[in-house]
Amino acid sequence: MVLAHGNEGNAMRLILHTLAVAAALAAVSPAPSAQTAAKVGNCEPGDKIDATTAVQARKKIEAAGYRKVGDLKKGCDNSWHGTAEKDGGRVHVVLNPQGLVLPEGD
Repeated sequence: MVLAHGNEGNAMRLILHTLAVAAALAAVSPAPSAQTAAKVGNCEPGDKIDATTAVQARKKIEAAGYRKVGDLKKGCDNSWHGTAEKDGGRVHVVLNPQGLVLPEGD
């Protein structure tokens, strides 16, 4: 950088001001921790999420005698939770990772 004679002080003040602002921003907005960055939804970093899909879960729940399967959500333990109809009533169901379809409590 070439400065006209006498402007060196202004340039130095600008550099120091820029560094001070950068330091203040870093103090206010720290980088997320490794654990926070690795966390997905409510799952912990060590949870192993399998590749099962809602379509696969719906088919297994229907094969177990349930109809109108809906609201499917996958838990961190790879269980699928949802609602369905069976025996004329609406119930909560869970499909666990072992493939068992069970009624779920309220």
